[in-house]
Amino acid sequence: MNKIIFTVLVLSFAIFSCKKTSTKTEGIAVTEVTQKTAATALRITPISHATAVLTFNNEVVYLDPTGGAEAFSEFAKPSYVVITDVHGDHMDIKTLESFDLTTTRIIAPKAVADKLTAIKALEIIVMNNGDKTSFTSFDLEAIPMYNLRKEALKFHSKGRGNGYVFTINKERIYFSGDTEDIPEMRALKNIDKAFICMNLPYTMVVESAADAVLEFQPKQVFPYHYRGTDGLSDVAKFKEIVNKKDTAIEVVQWNWYPNRK
Repeated sequence: MNKIIFTVLVLSFAIFSCKKTSTKTEGIAVTEVTQKTAATALRITPISHATAVLTFNNEVVYLDPTGGAEAFSEFAKPSYVVITDVHGDHMDIKTLESFDLTTTRIIAPKAVADKLTAIKALEIIVMNNGDKTSFTSFDLEAIPMYNLRKEALKFHSKGRGNGYVFTINKERIYFSGDTEDIPEMRALKNIDKAFICMNLPYTMVVESAADAVLEFQPKQVFPYHYRGTDGLSDVAKFKEIVNKKDTAIEVVQWNWYPNRK
């Protein structure tokens, strides 16, 4: 995946450096980027779907790594791997086996950890819903993720998987994992960046995602994990709903599916 850098100065004094290439999909300009906040030395790079890399303070975190070792060839070995759920688009055993994890700590809910017994990592740390843990360079909170609609309850049961809030140099970054617009997400406070899933039939419609975002009001929101059984969700509509009611929330659209035909 090509990574390009552009620079934007925002009133909050956060500086974002990225190289930028724009295309059009689902009616919205999409940019494949690596975003770096100079004030916090945090870089977030989208890989695909639910997979991302966070680098900061000499740490490298792979979130829900998929795609094999080649998808991470531009990055250093991870100091942490953080996994949200047992499904293959989040917990990919073959990808994990392709890494040298001898100096890596894996953070995951118990349902995931139970399936990693053959993985040779430095340590596997279990975090379940509501747990909060402080690491050397960041804090992490495990947020529930689950379905609400009766027809979708079979996909993500309450208590099995985690969304996460990272606190990195005072910046709070939320990754929803697979969830609907649950009360625990709506109750989040002081979120700087929110990565919100919206794909059917597994998670939620864009209207529900937008309504939840409008309630907990992150400074920035990034649609991710938006490929469902019928293609990509209408992220342009999501942005329209959010900004029609609150123009202060910046909706940032990254290209999480660069190889989609």
